[in-house]
Amino acid sequence: MMLFASSRQDRLKWTRPELMLIFGSSLSMFAILGIVASLLARERDDAAQTAARAAANIVQLIDADVMHNAELYDSSLQGMISAWQRPDLQDLSPELRQLVLFDRSTAASFKGDLVLLDNKGAILADSLSVIPRNDNFSDRSYFKDHKADPSLGLHVSAPYKSRWGYKDWCISFSRRMSGPNGEFTGMVSAAMRLVYFKHLFMSQNLGVGSSINLINTAGILIVRYPDLEGEDLIGKDYSHSPNFQRILQEGDGSFAAMSTQLNARRLYTFSRVGNLPLVVVIGQSEDEVYAVWRRNAWLVGSATSVLCLGILWLTWLLCRELRRRHRAEDALASLAATDGLTGLDNRRQLDEAMETEWARAQRSGKQLSLLMIDVDHFKAFNERHGHQGGDEALRLIAQTISFNIRRPGDRVARYGGEEFVVVLPETDLPGAMMIAEQIRRAAESLPPFPGAQQPITVSIGVVSEIVRQGDKLEAFFGIADKALYQAKHKGRNRVEHRSSVTREMTDQV
Repeated sequence: MMLFASSRQDRLKWTRPELMLIFGSSLSMFAILGIVASLLARERDDAAQTAARAAANIVQLIDADVMHNAELYDSSLQGMISAWQRPDLQDLSPELRQLVLFDRSTAASFKGDLVLLDNKGAILADSLSVIPRNDNFSDRSYFKDHKADPSLGLHVSAPYKSRWGYKDWCISFSRRMSGPNGEFTGMVSAAMRLVYFKHLFMSQNLGVGSSINLINTAGILIVRYPDLEGEDLIGKDYSHSPNFQRILQEGDGSFAAMSTQLNARRLYTFSRVGNLPLVVVIGQSEDEVYAVWRRNAWLVGSATSVLCLGILWLTWLLCRELRRRHRAEDALASLAATDGLTGLDNRRQLDEAMETEWARAQRSGKQLSLLMIDVDHFKAFNERHGHQGGDEALRLIAQTISFNIRRPGDRVARYGGEEFVVVLPETDLPGAMMIAEQIRRAAESLPPFPGAQQPITVSIGVVSEIVRQGDKLEAFFGIADKALYQAKHKGRNRVEHRSSVTREMTDQV
C-alpha cells in the first residue's frame, strides 16, 4: 500500500547496474589474480629449471674430470697387466721391473697404492715398495668379485679405509688377470683417495645448503661435500631410498623431492659417470633455489593486492554513487506516484494500478471491489480549523484507512481533495462491506479535534462485481461514486453499496 519498502529492504535490494558493476569488477580481479598467479608459476618453474641447468653443468664438469682420471687409472692397470705378461720382465732388476710396471701411474690425481696380486691375494708387485709388502687382499670384496666373475671388466669398489700410507678413505679401480685357459691368475688394483673428490667438489660454486654426492649403483655413498656436521656418511647404504631408486631408474635428469635425512625438500640433479658404476648427484635446497623468486613473488603479490584493493574501493565508490542515484530516482518516482500530504498513492498511481487490476479481474473472472470514501463536512471543518487542521485530519483518515487494509494486494489512494479510494481485488460484496464498516467505525472513533463539536466521520460507497469482457472501468468508478452519493444523501457517516453493478454498467455503455 505504501509505495516505498522499508529502508532495510532498500539497502538489501541490488539494482542491475550495481550487479553488473560488481560482476565486472570481480571478473577483472579474478583475471588479474589468474594472470599474476600464472606468471608467478611460470617464473617458479623457470627458477627451478635455471637451478637444474646450473647443477647439470657442474655435474658434467665433475663427470668429465672423474671419467678422465678413471681412464688414467684404467690405463695404468692395463699397462701393469701387459708388462707383467712380458716373458723378459723377470730378467730385469727389481728397480727396473718397478719402473716398467708402474710407469703409467704417475699421471693420476690423488693416487694411492697400486698392487699386483696373485690368485690367493698375496702382493706380487707394489708401487710403494720395490720389495712387495707382506700383505694379503683376499678379504677385499673386489678381489672376491674378480675371482668369481671372469667377465668383470674395470671394477670400482665400495669405499674402504686404507691399511697403508695415508690410511684414509679410498676406492679401488681393479682388473682381473686370467691365464691362457681363462683361469683366475690374480688381479691388479689401484687405490684412489677420496680426498680427490673433496678437492674436486670444493672447486665448484655451490649455493647455500647445496651438496654434491658421489654414489655407486649399489646405493653406497662414496663421498659427500660438504660433510654433515657430526655425521660420517661414507659407506652408508641408500639402496632402499625412494629418491635413489628413482635416480637409478632415470639415469640422468632432475626432480624435486623430500629428503628424509634433512627433513626438507630438495632439487636433485644427477648423471651417470660414463660407463662406470658411479652416479653424481647434486642436491639443492629449495629455499635457496626459490629465494629470489619468493622475494619477487612477495613484491608482485603485494602490488597485486594493492591493485585489487583499489578496484574494490573504486567498486564500492561507484556502487555507492549508483545507489545514491537509484534512491534519488526512486524519490522522484515516489514524488510522481505518491500523495505528498498523506503518503498514499496519488491519482496517477491509482489509475495505473486500477488498469492492471481491471485487466486481471477480466482474465480471472473473479470479483473486484472498490470503496469510495469521503470525509463528511470537510469544508466546514477546514474553515473552522484552518488548512493545517484540515491537512492533519486528512493524514489521520489516511492512516486509519491504511491500518484497516492489510492484504498485500489491496491498495489505498487519495482520489482528490477529501476523497479516498480503496481497491480490493478478489473480494466479494460482503467482504468489501465488512472492510468499509471497519474503516467507518475506526474513523468515528478518532479523538475529536480541540474545539470540534463532533468527531470526524466518513461516508463510504461500495461497488463489487465480477468484471466481464466489454465492461468499462469508467462505469465502475461511476457506480462507486453513486453509492457514495447515496450514503451522503442518507445522512452521512454510513456505508452504502450498489448491487446491480453489471446492469448499470451495461446500460451506461
